Amino acid sequence: MHVKRVTLTSKKNWWMVEMDEEEEKNAMLVNEETGSVDRKMHYMHGADEQRIETKRAESPPPSPIYNPPRHPTSIFSFPTPTAYSAPPNPTASITPCARGSASELFKCVVKKPDVIQLEINGEMHSNASDVTVQFLAELRVYTTLSHHRNICAFLGSLENVGMVLEYLDGRTLYDVIIARPPLTELQKIDYHNQLLDGLTHLHSYGLSHGDLSLLNVQVVSPGDTIKLLDFGRSVSADSVYLPEPKVEQIHPGTRPFSAPEILRGECQDARLADAYSFGMILVCLDRCESVDVKPWEQRADQLPLGFFRGCVLFEQRAREYLRKYTEGRRRLKKEDTIHTPSMKVDVDI
Repeated sequence: MHVKRVTLTSKKNWWMVEMDEEEEKNAMLVNEETGSVDRKMHYMHGADEQRIETKRAESPPPSPIYNPPRHPTSIFSFPTPTAYSAPPNPTASITPCARGSASELFKCVVKKPDVIQLEINGEMHSNASDVTVQFLAELRVYTTLSHHRNICAFLGSLENVGMVLEYLDGRTLYDVIIARPPLTELQKIDYHNQLLDGLTHLHSYGLSHGDLSLLNVQVVSPGDTIKLLDFGRSVSADSVYLPEPKVEQIHPGTRPFSAPEILRGECQDARLADAYSFGMILVCLDRCESVDVKPWEQRADQLPLGFFRGCVLFEQRAREYLRKYTEGRRRLKKEDTIHTPSMKVDVDI
């Protein structure tokens, strides 16, 4: 873990100076070995000795280095095991990238926490607590849910390394939506159904996504399969925005997909907040473009004039998902899957 020392200044456009503590130490060691520092001192009894002692007294003590605990359950509101075993036959749904006489090779992703520590004006600041909470929240999702085709597959975890996830070869839903030519109606309906299927599967375990957006949805080829990922802001169904004993805190997600009640700090139902995010995605999907809402309008549960212009397939549903949570916002239900004559209905997941 690299420790950055940052000094804030008042000079315009020069607000930060960064130094890598490890590089600084290495440079000092090099100077000591090469003898580049002039160490000649003319010793005068009393005067020089007093000056050296004064300098030593004035130098501030070094800032403490943050060492994250091995199993930081104290900063997580729900029980966390000390080990996470791989699910049974974790590679069953993954195609090997190569085969040998005695083994199969699979391409995968290793995801690990990225802890950053800054020393700002002599004070240590670290994202360790938040990073650890997000990492454990994601682990809880992957180790709680059963396998689902629309959720990134969890292959296990490596001690002191990170969690091992399925490698997704595809594009984000954002890249797919803004690409030209635009999506067909059948493609839009298919993406709607897959998203709804994955989210309702997650919600059936009493967990929310917490940060549903166009960038946290991957469209995998071949087959245009939707994959939900990045569950670092997932919370249990009993969570509220403000933390209480044994209740997890709900954090704002990505704008403009984060629900207004979360932005106002009064969310009482994390899964209902996911429904708002889903409604925003439906508008983007229907219009084949990204949308934006001013933060002050969104906090007040307002949408821009003409926000649904260009929506043909999902306008009515999107309006119901984007209602105030106190005025009957529509919940995510698997039976809301849209069936068309030319589409096959998948029974098994």
